[in-house]
Amino acid sequence: MVQAAQRASVRGPTFIRLLARMTDVGVTPTQQSLSQRLSQWLDWTHSIALSTALDGRPAAADGAASSSVSAEEEECAHARATLTATITGDGIGVSASASGQIPAIEAGADGTVDYAPFRQRYLSMQRSMQSATGRLRGRLRDRLAEGTADMARLAAVDAVMERALSPREHTLLATVPTVLGEHFERLRQAGDNTVADAPASPDTPAAASRAWLDVFRRDMQSVLLAELDLRFQPVDGLLAALRTR
Repeated sequence: MVQAAQRASVRGPTFIRLLARMTDVGVTPTQQSLSQRLSQWLDWTHSIALSTALDGRPAAADGAASSSVSAEEEECAHARATLTATITGDGIGVSASASGQIPAIEAGADGTVDYAPFRQRYLSMQRSMQSATGRLRGRLRDRLAEGTADMARLAAVDAVMERALSPREHTLLATVPTVLGEHFERLRQAGDNTVADAPASPDTPAAASRAWLDVFRRDMQSVLLAELDLRFQPVDGLLAALRTR
């Protein structure tokens, strides 16, 4: 407990703070500015494409397109609500006894609980989030390109940034299931130690030995919801820009 108390609090998005809390590694805040970090992430081809998008003079649309963004707002809201419902409604964040999925899915023949099904579930949700946000982002860029010259320029810049940063984003987010797996094992070990140290009692329900699993389910759900928020940030930004048309 003393060691945990000495750890510096991590600032930043909820997603980063949740992952930092689940690891034993201290996080040192970077001293570099955003522009310095971006200069390391963009190669020369991306830099040229970004410069072209920024310096270009796209033609303004003829105004024939509808100015209403209600359809885009509705689609974005529906996609986000669907993903949120999947995350919160598939048994990830509820107790083992309430979900009824432990014997059928997570428990092996010997009664042990394995992380593999949770990992597959997380990877599946990541693919769904990536597919949905990518589709929405492209649609919103198309709508922006129909607007003013500034709107069209923003759409071009966002397209370049997505191509440039998506590989790095994919690589970094791919490590999240591994972090969760390590968190799963630490919780399981702590739960096993607690059960071993507790006095034997026939009145103690078997579910008590899996209290750690309920903690993990809630943690995994929280990380998924935080990642969903993170992935929707570009979509939210483009949608906000579209509202100013």
